Amino acid sequence: MRTLKVALLGCGVVGSEVARYLDTHAAELTARIGAPVELAGVAVRRDGLPRPGIPEHLLTTDADGLVTRGDIDVVVEVIGGLDRARDLITTAFAHGASVVSANKALIAAEGAALHTGAAAHGVDLYYEAAVAGAIPLLRPLRESLAGDRVNRVLGIVNGTTNFVLDKMDSLGADYPQALKEATALGYAEADPTADVEGHDAAAKAAILAGIAFDTRVRVQDVHREGITGITAADITAAKAAGCAVKLLAICERGTDGASVTVRVHPAMIPLEHPLAAVRGAFNAVFVEADAAGQLMFYGPGAGGAPTASSVLGDLVAVCRNKLAGVTGPGATTYAELTVRPMGEVVTRYHVGLDVADRPALLAEVATVLAEHGVSVESFNQRRHEGGCSLALSTHEATDAALSAAVDTLRGTAGVHGVTSIVRIEGR
Repeated sequence: MRTLKVALLGCGVVGSEVARYLDTHAAELTARIGAPVELAGVAVRRDGLPRPGIPEHLLTTDADGLVTRGDIDVVVEVIGGLDRARDLITTAFAHGASVVSANKALIAAEGAALHTGAAAHGVDLYYEAAVAGAIPLLRPLRESLAGDRVNRVLGIVNGTTNFVLDKMDSLGADYPQALKEATALGYAEADPTADVEGHDAAAKAAILAGIAFDTRVRVQDVHREGITGITAADITAAKAAGCAVKLLAICERGTDGASVTVRVHPAMIPLEHPLAAVRGAFNAVFVEADAAGQLMFYGPGAGGAPTASSVLGDLVAVCRNKLAGVTGPGATTYAELTVRPMGEVVTRYHVGLDVADRPALLAEVATVLAEHGVSVESFNQRRHEGGCSLALSTHEATDAALSAAVDTLRGTAGVHGVTSIVRIEGR
């Protein structure tokens, strides 16, 4: 049996766990693959830092030299970022190495070009770890459901935002307080922008939609809203409506059969929906398909060991392909569905208004909404000092129609302000 050589790019939280498992699970990996796997080198940014469990002779700051050695079978890329990671991956392809990556931002931005490069050189590109950590999700979508028709993917794919929203819900905390706790516990980065503004989830949504619908979806095609505007009042309103607020990635096939919509935004979801019960920093993705029906994938969505689990699963698959002299399934974009803009998306809404306490104002508000094609399903009005708070739930309407209606309401006499707008999903 020939030994398969692996180059590891990056030795942070995930990379160090990959290296550890390659050592501690060597016998099992050999049995599953059919040949031994050897860690041939580990590229790091800086010399001199302690790397427990990794022999010093394997460490190098010359990542280019490592991927161009010519004897490397698989490159594992866990350094993140765009340009540098892309250059190293394409160089690895050119030197005959398959690649396993956890780089969601790169795959979302340039996945199609990378797949083309891998195919041109007869190698694999796998990236299960790029979405939802340890949860097996991309391969079931690509392979297990290949004979089915996926219509919707709805999920919580960012643990930081789910932790923050969960704390706001369970403790009655406001957003800054919940984020502070998430940071203290290590669930949020010192700069949490990528998470709380939805960038991380948008990249994952682009990847999920591309695979689910066999269509090229770029991260710039994804409508994105974060959770920074969610208030304690929004959480309270959701509870009153029997809902929880979650940051959702939503990928849907259009009823016309020729389009898809891909979006990330906070939404109220009924407590009876399985996603409403996902707590803390966990992830979960709900898939709806013609034949399979409704499926749910749940588990830890980040962290060194969980993400390393997905990396190693890909590594086993790629190594088996190497031994067999084949490559696995690549990206398919044969469907060429149109990605529709957010303004055309139809959904329901919760709208909170601060209004004057006077007769007929509710009728005036309902009239404004109706003039823009938005009808009211239910409302709740409460008096407070100086006026009333008015909470409305709408029937389905396009995003453009609701936005136009709210703009008109802001200029309506007796409407002091719009306190919240949250979409309602899962019904």
